[in-house]
Amino acid sequence: MLTLFLCVLIAALAFEYINGFHDAANAIATVVSTKVLTPRQAIMLAAVCNLFGALMGTAVAKAVGKDFVDVSAVTMATVLAALLGAIIWNLITWWFGIPSSSSHALVGGLCGAGIASSPKGWDVLLWGTGLWPKLIKPMILSPLIGFVLGAIIMLLLNFLLFKSQPSWINRVFGRLQIVSAAFMGLSHGTNDAQKTMGIIALAMYTGTQSGAFNELPGWLGFLKSEKFEIPPWVVIVCAITMFAGTAGGGWRIIKTMGHKMVKLMPVHGFAAETTAAVIIQSASHMGIPLSTTHVISTSIMGVGATRRLSAVKWGIVHRIVWAWVLTLPVTGMLGYWLLKLLDVFGFH
Repeated sequence: MLTLFLCVLIAALAFEYINGFHDAANAIATVVSTKVLTPRQAIMLAAVCNLFGALMGTAVAKAVGKDFVDVSAVTMATVLAALLGAIIWNLITWWFGIPSSSSHALVGGLCGAGIASSPKGWDVLLWGTGLWPKLIKPMILSPLIGFVLGAIIMLLLNFLLFKSQPSWINRVFGRLQIVSAAFMGLSHGTNDAQKTMGIIALAMYTGTQSGAFNELPGWLGFLKSEKFEIPPWVVIVCAITMFAGTAGGGWRIIKTMGHKMVKLMPVHGFAAETTAAVIIQSASHMGIPLSTTHVISTSIMGVGATRRLSAVKWGIVHRIVWAWVLTLPVTGMLGYWLLKLLDVFGFH
């Protein structure tokens, strides 16, 4: 069982690293697109802010670990299958440069693997207390809020800056955009890094409750978890891994987010980043594992649409929407069949 837990830990940290470079574009695409910062500068800014954001609270981690699937039905293999399913989907969407949700990939994988591992089937899913209020409803509402709020903030800025010189606007908002990009990076770390913390804590709790950790040597006693909680060492390790992943960049998705969807100026980048960061930070405090990708994408669309609807390249948006729609069912199926495959090879 210790070997299986180590596999879960390695897969969880791999997911966290991939999440870092897969979602690096969330925080820095606009600041790169507007040429306020070079790609290298922007990535380091996002990495540092992700690191500090990951250390701010554990509300999202607790939600991912215990609010979506009945923990009594979860085994170590369930967690491993969920992580592998999410990793596969993240790598596929990264390869094609499509911004998709790492949050939904992880929860989808967990739900599919949970259904496969329990005789209760679909009843293992906590619809009323977790999936609907903390995943499905935010998945529907957050993109709409991002689009509308992004458009409102941009229209307000247009009104306030109506008589200002373009050169002055670019100079001032070029500086302000560094602040908004840092805020976005901090918010991303606060929400996204916690999801892996919750998965590792779930694996520790599962191993302890099943008795699999009873024979652990004393120096590994820190792995035992009699109740579901997020140990400090898990927070620190996940924060550092997110930092490393973000520092690795994610150029394919950065190109889609920052260049292909809509042409941005510094004031547009500031409006989009500020909109997204406020929404994500609010969700983090409420323990909602929001899709940062959904929010920043639709914030950029809302800001771009204030210029004219044709300014948004809706063909690219169409591809992104399909990725959003497919993430949960695809990762659910991946988690389900990967659990069955692990069972065949004797991983229980």
